[in-house]
Amino acid sequence: MNIIDTHCDVLLKLQMAKRGEMFGLEPIHFQDSAQLDSSLHNLKEGSVKVQFFAIFIHPDVPSDEKWQHALEQIDLFYTEVVGKNPQVKHIKDWADFDTLQDGEMGAVLTLEGADAFGNDLMKLRHLYRLGVLSIGLTWNNVNLCADGAEEPRGGGLTVLGKEVVKLNNQHHVFTDVSHATVNGFWDILELADYPIASHSNARTICNHPRNLYDDQIKQMFASNGLIHVVFHPLFTTGDEQNAKIADLLKHIDHLCALGGVHQIGFGSDFDGISHYISDLENAAKYHNLINALLKHYKEEEVKGFAYRNFLRHRPL
Repeated sequence: MNIIDTHCDVLLKLQMAKRGEMFGLEPIHFQDSAQLDSSLHNLKEGSVKVQFFAIFIHPDVPSDEKWQHALEQIDLFYTEVVGKNPQVKHIKDWADFDTLQDGEMGAVLTLEGADAFGNDLMKLRHLYRLGVLSIGLTWNNVNLCADGAEEPRGGGLTVLGKEVVKLNNQHHVFTDVSHATVNGFWDILELADYPIASHSNARTICNHPRNLYDDQIKQMFASNGLIHVVFHPLFTTGDEQNAKIADLLKHIDHLCALGGVHQIGFGSDFDGISHYISDLENAAKYHNLINALLKHYKEEEVKGFAYRNFLRHRPL
């Protein structure tokens, strides 16, 4: 069964390895490195048809270096992910999903946090031109667009942040709420034509600030938004140890109970996490999740979770 996964951090790992080579550290190869949860080998083994690759800049990177870090990750996407693998096709437009052939895999660029462009909307427009199709305004920290999910102040969007959402709408780009504060979430939902939670779970099941409350979930579904469950144990059970696929299914059950059976997907967060759900340690293990779902849901519903829901609700 084909999979569309809306979040991984392969590009950050590739960048850190590339920078480490000058100090004699071993390189990481996208094709088959054991250090990558979402290597090309693992993606193929897990039947991942389309993988979203996040550009993520750690908050410790000085402000005047953030754009350079973003460009390095984009360059690695073009050279290592797409450039060296003819079967991996860069999806730059939503219609490109429909052109993938048997044996081909789609790759999508996303941005996790507006830190990369600061308040320079020219840089943001460059990101659109380079093929970024989903933008989350924040990670967990504050930036010029909004507070992040773990910022104690919990503020919403700034004037700049609202302008970014409007630009996303104009370019038919997702606005990702996965790292938004509660106030930021509601600001986004008021403005966004294309909301997505690329990697979030249900807060009723696991009370973590990265998860969504029931009223947020209902509004996402009412706004034609997508919620893609994340595989991080901390957002699944609240404990980094001993999480099982059955625990993840509790979140899917809850989302379905709130009306989302046709708006649920997967956003693994592979290569951005260091603890794993048992039997779901990398992209090659996706079959274990699909097999577990097939025991509880109709095959057509599971196909929806895996890829069809996304295709039905993508921007057009």
